[in-house]
Amino acid sequence: MRVTSTEFQNSVGRFQDAAMRQPVEITKNGRTHTVLISADYYELLTHGRIVRRIEDLDSDTLRAIREAEVPAEYAHLDAELGLNVSG
Repeated sequence: MRVTSTEFQNSVGRFQDAAMRQPVEITKNGRTHTVLISADYYELLTHGRIVRRIEDLDSDTLRAIREAEVPAEYAHLDAELGLNVSG
């Protein structure tokens, strides 16, 4: 979504709500000046991850987690945690 700075100033709340679904480009003199994004998207951009409840994960993601294997060179970390992964 792309809006002028005047449109943004006149309807801040509307564009804050819109930013929850997609970035809102705010233009000044016809050029993108600022982009409004959701807090979740900002967290993803700045920390590289987003927290979700396990109930919200899709079946492909759950399968990938279930089938994931730790490379052998990191096996010592399981021992540090006291995990028995031999059986």
